Amino acid sequence: MTQTQPVQTIPAPHPAPTTVPTAGQPYEYRRAPLVEPDWTRFPGWRHVTRDQWENAQWQRVNCVKNIKQLRTVLGDLVDDSFYDDLATDQAALATMSMLVPPQMLNTMVPFAPMTTEAFLADPIRRYMIPVASDRRTDWPSHPYATRDSLHEHDMWVAEGLTHRYPTKVLAELLSTCPQYCGHCTRMDLVGNSTPTVDKLKLTLKPVDRYDAHIAYLKGHPGVRDVVVSGGDVANVPWRNLESYLMRLLEIETIRDIRLATKALMGLPQHWLQPDVVEGLERVARTAARRGVNLALHTHVNHAQSLTPLVAKATQTALDVGVRDVRNQGVLMRGVNATAPDLLDLCFALQGEAGILPYYFYMCDMIPNAEHWRVPVWHAQQLQHDIMGYLPGYATPRIVCDVPFVGKRWVHMLTEYDRERGISYWTKNYRTSIESADLEALNKRYAYYDPIDTLPETGQKWWADHRADG
Repeated sequence: MTQTQPVQTIPAPHPAPTTVPTAGQPYEYRRAPLVEPDWTRFPGWRHVTRDQWENAQWQRVNCVKNIKQLRTVLGDLVDDSFYDDLATDQAALATMSMLVPPQMLNTMVPFAPMTTEAFLADPIRRYMIPVASDRRTDWPSHPYATRDSLHEHDMWVAEGLTHRYPTKVLAELLSTCPQYCGHCTRMDLVGNSTPTVDKLKLTLKPVDRYDAHIAYLKGHPGVRDVVVSGGDVANVPWRNLESYLMRLLEIETIRDIRLATKALMGLPQHWLQPDVVEGLERVARTAARRGVNLALHTHVNHAQSLTPLVAKATQTALDVGVRDVRNQGVLMRGVNATAPDLLDLCFALQGEAGILPYYFYMCDMIPNAEHWRVPVWHAQQLQHDIMGYLPGYATPRIVCDVPFVGKRWVHMLTEYDRERGISYWTKNYRTSIESADLEALNKRYAYYDPIDTLPETGQKWWADHRADG
């Protein structure tokens, strides 16, 4: 008897949807090649030639140092209310004097009509030319803000030489820069005095200061890494800087040298001068022969700052033998404290300018900086939100530079009082001023969020605390 096979029913296919739904990504990458903004859009630079623009000396001579010079450049593009706002800030609030190279000013409102509103909203303007209306009136400074918030001066082992970490030192060769950032963490030393801040002064002659650095490093073989800074090394006459670097390279125990220069972005023309390029090549060849890692560290906070001239200066440094060019930015509200802003910047750095995104620091607790600072939880969220988009080697670490502790990834805190905005941190080494402190490694060190970011109960606690204090 033949068995009948069951009939198999093939389900009819679902009709194909006419459109495929997609949720999209929180961040969509779009390549943006670098463009040099047209400086002749500014009335004061209408007749500036390319040869002038690309000349370092022209850039230095034509830096904007005061309101009168800014008016000359901007003409009637910005109205009087802005200049009044700026004058108020400089008279009573600014911790840094004004010094803006044309290169930097040209990256403000680069591709849109310049108006007062656009200038006020511009992220580069917000930290390079701060105005009174930018700053907070309720909490302009945190109660624990100090002019040397990282205690670098306290850790000087010679004038300008900070020995903070066991194997690393910071060498401040001078106290000037080609440009002054409003949020400068070294506002107690760097730049001209302002009505708000009477700056410290370096007192030794440069040759004596440099001799003291070299003598200390020769006597402390545990130091292997020197960050050569200031100020900005672009303001050190090249002959003097090259001599200093060659002396460092003669010390057998030095294995890393990092040159700190925001001018790679703010004044790339400097790093393209033939004498600087040739001198940098001599230093790089000597470093390579000795097996020393030579790097440039710059400070770019927004993608607008990156132009073809910056990329050219970076590539030139790499071509002559500098091993790496890295970026250390600062997180600031109103400038870059969103994931899209950070990712746009990092892709421009890594993909277009040849600069490796390295660190983003939380803005330090200096006076009149609360409008820039972000709370720790916000920095943690940003670190979360930028992961997975960039190559791992080009994903920057967001760090909190905790007083007496040093750089810590923002997730490394041991305790966090979100209500009062107090985080607690520990460390695993002693600074140069704690050699006799047996409890230094057992202590918890506090860091403080901006008070305006706290819940109402936390703000009230600090208001009461201020009244009691």
